[in-house]
Amino acid sequence: MQAKSKSGRMFGLPTDQEEAEINAGIAEDPDTRELTDTEFRSLRPIGRPKSEVTKERITIRLSQEVVEKFRATGSGWQTRMDKALQEYLKTHKQSDIERL
Repeated sequence: MQAKSKSGRMFGLPTDQEEAEINAGIAEDPDTRELTDTEFRSLRPIGRPKSEVTKERITIRLSQEVVEKFRATGSGWQTRMDKALQEYLKTHKQSDIERL
């Protein structure tokens, strides 16, 4: 039997016989067992937690000098660039930005 993932990838599911063989192997192995539904629900997702404040992914062209200066500050340079732009917005009027 075939199944389709959220991304559209197709993959095969085990047959009933294969499933029985897998479960028999699990039962024979003293170091492993199937999780109960309660245990499975209590597992934490892997990966980075979702941020409450999300940022928009864009493509932008910047001068080489600006990018080099921010990159030279090390990891997190894009966040620092975002903070610098936020500070600029706090200290300048909309009309100043439009004139640039």
